[in-house]
Amino acid sequence: MRIGTEGGEEGGARVESVSEFTRRVKTVLESQVRPGWVRGEVSNLRMQASGHVYFSLKDAGAQWSAVLFRGEAARQTVKLRDGTQVLVYGEISVYEARGNYQLIVRAVIEDGVGRLQREFEALKRRLAAEGLFAAENKVAVPEMPRVVGFITSPTGAAVQDFSRILIRRGWRGRVVVLPVKVQGEGAAAEMAAMVEYADGLRRGMTNEQCPMIDEAEGGTEALARPATDREPFFDLLVIGRGGGSLEDLWAFNEEVLVRAVAACRIPVVSAVGHEIDFTLCDFAADVRAETPSAAAELISSRFVATTEKATRLAEDLNHHVGVAMEAAGERLDHARSRLRLLAPSAQIERGYLRLDDMANRMSAALGATVQGRRQRLTEVAALLRERSPQRRVEAESQRLLALWKRLQAASPASVLNRGFVIIRDEAGKPVQKKAAVRKGQRLRAQFADGEAGLTAD
Repeated sequence: MRIGTEGGEEGGARVESVSEFTRRVKTVLESQVRPGWVRGEVSNLRMQASGHVYFSLKDAGAQWSAVLFRGEAARQTVKLRDGTQVLVYGEISVYEARGNYQLIVRAVIEDGVGRLQREFEALKRRLAAEGLFAAENKVAVPEMPRVVGFITSPTGAAVQDFSRILIRRGWRGRVVVLPVKVQGEGAAAEMAAMVEYADGLRRGMTNEQCPMIDEAEGGTEALARPATDREPFFDLLVIGRGGGSLEDLWAFNEEVLVRAVAACRIPVVSAVGHEIDFTLCDFAADVRAETPSAAAELISSRFVATTEKATRLAEDLNHHVGVAMEAAGERLDHARSRLRLLAPSAQIERGYLRLDDMANRMSAALGATVQGRRQRLTEVAALLRERSPQRRVEAESQRLLALWKRLQAASPASVLNRGFVIIRDEAGKPVQKKAAVRKGQRLRAQFADGEAGLTAD
């Protein structure tokens, strides 16, 4: 047979590691095997320094590893020894490191109590066969009970735990403690009588008709409704006590109390012992709560949820009202602005403003026009001055004067005055070149102050 690689598949089946397979076994066992009671003999007892207790639980045919962790061990009243016959309550667990399963023990009872356990199971089967525990006979627990009757010992810790939870959660209903014995001879009959008594109470009854209520509550304010109102006085009954051994809780397994609870017309919550404690009252009641504190949380859960919802709705309402008021304020301001704009006085004021604005614009336009015309007039006057005959005459006169001065500067007299001499021939013409002079020729030299005769060499 060919084996695939790790994590692969062979023939369509996945190959698992030891850890994976063990983990799968652990998941199946711990999720499918429910907690329960097991009878056996203690052996291989080991008490660790950590406080945990390890032992084997065996009978003639099998043996099972068990562990009682420190917290649970400290609460047990049974002293474990090798050879002790016990009843233990626990759930299955798989220790992966060794691949073996073991029982996690939550409670230990000496097998001397096994007789009570057998009676418990026998009575449970008989009452169940009569239909006392049938689901169709249960009534719904009110979500928001107003008056709750607590059948319990008034001096027990259950009352304190129950009340503390309700106060902490802000519950607004009323709790009436109906005092009874919860342990010992006659306790079951006393509790059954109190269940029947509470079931018979109706709103509007007089104090003489219900003296226990007056004594338990310390007041009669709830009894003021008219006698024609025949509603039950209690909206919900809670029956319970704190934890204990099977003997301590046995009153809640007695048939007289179980039948009274099952027959009660008022919804009943059974809150007996700890989470691992089960009594027949739990099966007969309409609802089981693991502890009295859990019963208080159950009773107040809807109130807390409703309060939180009301708080959220109030916050949302305040938010939406704020938004709506802000929007309405904006619309009101807009309407006021429109009213101010449409008012006659506002229209007159706007007319004044428009008139002043037009006057200012007209004045500015006229000023700009006059300024432009003045500027144009100045430019035209300058142009006229540039092009007038007088200016041209003056310019021509200046030019002629300059020409005249230049002519004067170039005249013979001006040249003679600068020290020059003009040589003229016999005809009086100026001699411009030496080549034109003959030897012995008679010449005339003209000076600035007169003439003189010359003879060329």
